[in-house]
Amino acid sequence: MSTSKHLLDVLSLTPDGDDAFVGHPQVIPSGRVYGGELVAQAQVAMSHTVGDDRRIHSLHGYFLRAGDVRTPTRWAVQRLRDGRNFSVRTVQGMQGDRVLFHAMASFQVPGQGVEHQEPMPDLPDPEGLPTSEQALAGSTVRDAEYWSHDRSFDIRHSPAAIYTTSDGEPVRRQTVWLRAWETLPDDPAVHRSALAYVCDYTLLEPILRQHGAAWSDDGVVTASLDHAMWWHHDGRMDDWVALVQESPVALRGLGLGSARLYSRDGALLASVTQEGLVHL
Repeated sequence: MSTSKHLLDVLSLTPDGDDAFVGHPQVIPSGRVYGGELVAQAQVAMSHTVGDDRRIHSLHGYFLRAGDVRTPTRWAVQRLRDGRNFSVRTVQGMQGDRVLFHAMASFQVPGQGVEHQEPMPDLPDPEGLPTSEQALAGSTVRDAEYWSHDRSFDIRHSPAAIYTTSDGEPVRRQTVWLRAWETLPDDPAVHRSALAYVCDYTLLEPILRQHGAAWSDDGVVTASLDHAMWWHHDGRMDDWVALVQESPVALRGLGLGSARLYSRDGALLASVTQEGLVHL
């Protein structure tokens, strides 16, 4: 097990047989493996089975069971296809005989073609936004220490974070600026994995925000069910990255969250969508 802040530890997998790897969970207060850890370790495991000339461009996965932070996760990769320009892999993450996460990813030899992207909107600078520690100053809620100090990323919200209260008019959009506390290696593959890791922190927050709910409210229950993401430009996750988030729909106990991730200079790094169970 590793403490929560040590991002590189969670992105480092140990070989365990042919196309199999073991990852060690971070310790977090809930005792359950953080969903972004599962996404990132799945991505790392599959990446270890393709050539260095191929970069991941998409991943689709399902969260099947909660994991225990006291138990390592074993990742078993299956090679579905290796073509001239694309490779496809599936992977299962297991603790004992329990499947926690199942994913499929595609890897591409980068090619040439038309280019465009959705421009980065006008956003507040992260330096002017409250840190999580400032947002939670004086709070006695159970997870305040973890939210304030122990996550792997510096996370800042606009509008204000909804850890303990959701002030102002309900809105369905938010911006979250974040950057890793650690200085990460120059390897772009590490930054793609770090991007996969961080996305699960706040994807469902626009659902809560639109209904005036906060994470610490009595009766709030959320669970990530599936996760889809597409990597675009490469960027550094130890520099500021903006998640521009919204929730287009919530219905029948489920809610959909989506995000576009931009580098500080406006490059679109990734697009992410997640459906989750949401009870308020």
